[in-house]
Amino acid sequence: MSRVKRGVISQKRKKNLFKLTKGFRSGRKNLLRQATETLHRALNYAYRDRRTRKRDFRKLWIIRISAAARLNNVSYSKFIGALKKKDVELDRKILADIAVTDPRGFQEIIDFAVER
Repeated sequence: MSRVKRGVISQKRKKNLFKLTKGFRSGRKNLLRQATETLHRALNYAYRDRRTRKRDFRKLWIIRISAAARLNNVSYSKFIGALKKKDVELDRKILADIAVTDPRGFQEIIDFAVER
């Protein structure tokens, strides 16, 4: 049986690992076991927080819409319910942007949707 030398492959694997851990502190960037453990943890956090970020933005949009709606004497739930009844298909991201950048336009949307 012929001899298999694996130095090149393992060096390449380490090089790629250390490339990914660039910027980590202390031995976490250049000691194999610490770098591996830290990188796995970092990738898990990144995966988890990509989903968390979506939740956080939705919460932020709802807070902004609610605040703007209350300035016009309408609760958030009544406003969203009225939009659904009128088949207005503006999502929360767009509504929040309108509420922040164009209060008068947001007031017109409320007047259209909500019958007082």
